[in-house]
Amino acid sequence: MPQPAVVADPFPAGAAVRPVADGPSAGPATDGEPYRDGAPGLVGEPSHGDGPAPDPLPETVQEPYDSGVVPAADAHDPHAHAASLRRRVLGDSHVDRAEAEAAADPFSRDFEAFANRATWGETWSRPGLDLRTRSLLTLTALTVGGHLDELAAHARAALRLGVSPEEIKETLQHAALYAGLPAARAAFAAVRPEVTAHVTAEDGAPERRP
Repeated sequence: MPQPAVVADPFPAGAAVRPVADGPSAGPATDGEPYRDGAPGLVGEPSHGDGPAPDPLPETVQEPYDSGVVPAADAHDPHAHAASLRRRVLGDSHVDRAEAEAAADPFSRDFEAFANRATWGETWSRPGLDLRTRSLLTLTALTVGGHLDELAAHARAALRLGVSPEEIKETLQHAALYAGLPAARAAFAAVRPEVTAHVTAEDGAPERRP
């Protein structure tokens, strides 16, 4: 009875493993290691051929943000940065009064410190929006939320930052479409004394010469 033909094992034990593909990508045999760019090594390692490896990229140093609205030295002191920005936007008299009230109220002192840090140190001081834009957004948000007790102070702040009474009026009227007419009407009433006082002062001021 004829014996079956013996087929030789194409990959005997101990033989070197070669890539299946032919052509330029085919590399030399390796001792069982995965093939990488025609040279033995770990999968995913970059290959630099026979030349030296490139120098590592330098570490990126993040410079402290300086908004330009406070002295540059304050950019390295977040507390001083926030305090300076708060005074520029709200005015010294408002901040002095608020700090005196906070000092006299130990119950809410920690909350006020947190609110000032989040507001002036982490939000208003961010790049991406100028202070006038942030001021108009604040007026809009206060109108939508019905926070009338905050609106007068931020109307004064907007005028300090160069926002015109016309821009404030248009902002509140635009907010009426989304906040509702009653909310916008209440906002107009809260802001009107500040805008009127500003316009009166401007009308009474001597004409500036170029």
